[in-house]
Amino acid sequence: MSGDEAIPAGRLAENVVHFVRVLRAAGLPVGPDRVLDALQAAEVAGVRRRDDLHAALASVLVDRHDQLELFDQAFRIFWKDPALLDRVLQLMLPHAPAPPDQRRRDNRRLSEALAPRSQEPREPKREKEIEVDARLTFTDQEVLRKMDFESMSAAELARAQRAVARMQLPLRPIPTRRTAPDPRGRHVDLGATLRASARSGGMVIPLRRRSPRTRPPALVVLCDISGSMSRYSRMFLQFLHAAVNERTHCHVLLFGTRLTNVTPQMRSRDPDVALRRVSEQVQDWAGGTRIGACLREFNLRWSRRLLGQGAVVLLVTDGLDRDAGAGLEREIDRLHKSCRRLIWLNPLLRYAGFEARAAGVRALLPHVDEFRPVHSLESFEQLAQALASPASRQRRAAG
Repeated sequence: MSGDEAIPAGRLAENVVHFVRVLRAAGLPVGPDRVLDALQAAEVAGVRRRDDLHAALASVLVDRHDQLELFDQAFRIFWKDPALLDRVLQLMLPHAPAPPDQRRRDNRRLSEALAPRSQEPREPKREKEIEVDARLTFTDQEVLRKMDFESMSAAELARAQRAVARMQLPLRPIPTRRTAPDPRGRHVDLGATLRASARSGGMVIPLRRRSPRTRPPALVVLCDISGSMSRYSRMFLQFLHAAVNERTHCHVLLFGTRLTNVTPQMRSRDPDVALRRVSEQVQDWAGGTRIGACLREFNLRWSRRLLGQGAVVLLVTDGLDRDAGAGLEREIDRLHKSCRRLIWLNPLLRYAGFEARAAGVRALLPHVDEFRPVHSLESFEQLAQALASPASRQRRAAG
């Protein structure tokens, strides 16, 4: 079959083109070449079965596991009401309003992408200029810093990604047993002092001093990529990209139902290329979570290789374990004793009424040094400040 014969004609082609445009406006990287692939896939699948059309379009429009959730939401909104697909062919369904509870669950970026340009509210005519003193009001940057990643629109998410790319992840240097010459050091270097005295004929005895050398500790990140954490983990990987490329001893391992080392993939200078390689490497993205089993694998295979010389460990997870915390307390205790500092980053801390009710949360909480949120730009900034400050053994009490 030739390329011209594979392209569907009529309203179906118009709907497929419009659907690809919606995905592009919602943030998926689908170019003009994907339109032709989507048209051929729709021609092969047809519109008799909704599941066939969904699978055909997903096979050519989705590249990474983290894009599948956004695609599913867009497909559900755009191609809804399967019993009346003839209305879809007439471009009627994209304008049909969704139920109130469904609109709350749908992605905000999809709502903006599906909204017709003509229905945008027009600005009312200004009859009188009113000057407002904005010294006590919040700027757009301040609002963006405090906004949850899950509630951001496509434009806000793009601005947040640019802000995250500019952030740095400093680590407080730790002293070593080796020393280096230092005029203001606390320890006198006897050998250097005697050599300097011999050169001056013994008339003058200049004191030579030394201080302990410092070096940045190793950073090891264990990041949860389950379905409840997929949006936050992608942004956190964007945050870690610069740290992995700037530091020699920085390692990133992702876990869901299995443990995957993605440090080589994160070494790419381009963050988009790095995240695409990570998605290709990981097989259990947006699936379940087996925290205890994954920590056990890390303790057996990676702990001695990565946790030497005072390593700092960042554990990024919401603590929701599919195995109900089986074996988790033993493994997290071993991990805590193997590293210099263990920081638990949990997006659920954004809720003021958070309580440690889940079995996984109760098992993790007693064995971490710090307990911090990771859901906004402000939380990333606070994490950077905490890593640059001395280690604290104080933990936040939850529940």
